[in-house]
Amino acid sequence: MVLQGSNSKSENSHSSVSTASLIFSLASQNFSKTCSALKQSTLSVTNRLSSIHHDSLFVQQVADHYKLPLIANERCGSWYIPLERKAASAYFKSTDGHQGQWSFSTRRLNLQVLEILGHHQGCIIVDSTRRGKSMPDALSKTIPIWCAVMNRLLFGDQGQDLRLHTPVTVVAPSEQSQIESRLDEFVSDAKRLQLDTSALRQMLSGPLRPLFVTPDHPFAELPSQAHAPYHPIICLTSSHRVHDAENSKNDYIQGAGDDSESWSQGLTPSLFWQHKDTLMSATDTELPSLIASFIALEQTNIQSRPTAPTLITPTATIFLGSHGSIDFDTWDAVVSCSCTNETGNENTSTGGRPKILRFPVSQGKIGSRALRSHLHLLAPFLQPILDSTTSEDAAKPVKILFACPTGTDLAIGTALVALCLFFNDDGSRSSYLAPRDEIEEAQTGKGSQGVTSNIIDKLLIRRRLAWITTAKPDARPSRETLQAVNTCLIGR
Repeated sequence: MVLQGSNSKSENSHSSVSTASLIFSLASQNFSKTCSALKQSTLSVTNRLSSIHHDSLFVQQVADHYKLPLIANERCGSWYIPLERKAASAYFKSTDGHQGQWSFSTRRLNLQVLEILGHHQGCIIVDSTRRGKSMPDALSKTIPIWCAVMNRLLFGDQGQDLRLHTPVTVVAPSEQSQIESRLDEFVSDAKRLQLDTSALRQMLSGPLRPLFVTPDHPFAELPSQAHAPYHPIICLTSSHRVHDAENSKNDYIQGAGDDSESWSQGLTPSLFWQHKDTLMSATDTELPSLIASFIALEQTNIQSRPTAPTLITPTATIFLGSHGSIDFDTWDAVVSCSCTNETGNENTSTGGRPKILRFPVSQGKIGSRALRSHLHLLAPFLQPILDSTTSEDAAKPVKILFACPTGTDLAIGTALVALCLFFNDDGSRSSYLAPRDEIEEAQTGKGSQGVTSNIIDKLLIRRRLAWITTAKPDARPSRETLQAVNTCLIGR
């Protein structure tokens, strides 16, 4: 009976819509449109670039105060550092510091930071956040976790300060305690990678200590370098905290460089700093065509100045690079991931083997998923090339380049498969280490005989990935690319 009464009331209300309610509805819609227009105006590219430049002045002030090198925590940090002042990039993800999701990433080891600490005694890592927070989780928790794990890994037997240091104004004691309870687990994960801890320890004179600086807090004091008991890592939040981030005073946008894919129109931090004065003097209507022209010029320049390929140690065979770094006279073989024929014609090397193995896959998630259907071709292509080294030319190892348009994603996946299949833990050439499905076929008599019975697992893949990220810190294989590798090697 109550339900029927409710329905009756609803029918009466629909039949007696007043003129006043219609007018109010139209006014509400107009107000919503006005608010949306104001929001878009405030978050314009012009305002973002102006806010980035404003914050970059504070970043440089901090660097001058501490006299330490600036490291950009990607992808946001590079917007706030002029090219000539950027010492390196790091890859500490905020998600590894989210509440209840604390983690030490074995995919992003950031060992290049240790080398900079060794040369300069300390460093400043720059990041920002756009969500009205005082600092991003990458600075307040991910980096402190990384420091604590590295300290325990490298100085655990030397009586050093191994505590977890987090900002007391951001991390509550209960969360601090929960993170500390996970540290031993994180250290165990790091030890399984079999890193050369002796070499890493030699870079440093003592443990790492994160310190925290924001525009709203005074600078922390550092001990003199001559008697410093630790290497300071200044975790620098570049942006002022705005409690209502989308309605700031003077059109200032907190964390304006964050999530740049959604607003930059293809502009990169490098292009911004190369053409800062021109971009900041342009109007909103002029910016799109101006940015497009700078992007086109940059593409031409990239093709004319290829970057040098990176050797993945401890091997002497596996190299990573972009398509611009391909010179066929240099390589015994090339594995290329691209939809376009950027590697030229299908050449052949001595012995009649194909010199190029091309996977016609695009960049992005679709290409990474498509990679799964091609990776099984790597072993039959690489094995005869690797087997061709004789005792007479052993001092001149085979050189194989793995390339993709960026040299940081698809090429990582293909090289990772090769490292797992053909190389021992010391980087020497191993017998062909077959994927699980080939081993099972050989054991049942359905497949080829003579394959190694050791089974590749996720730990082995993580160890080989650690080789790559140590040699090439800007390697950023996507989750989809790594899933393609796992599917190829362990069938899941």
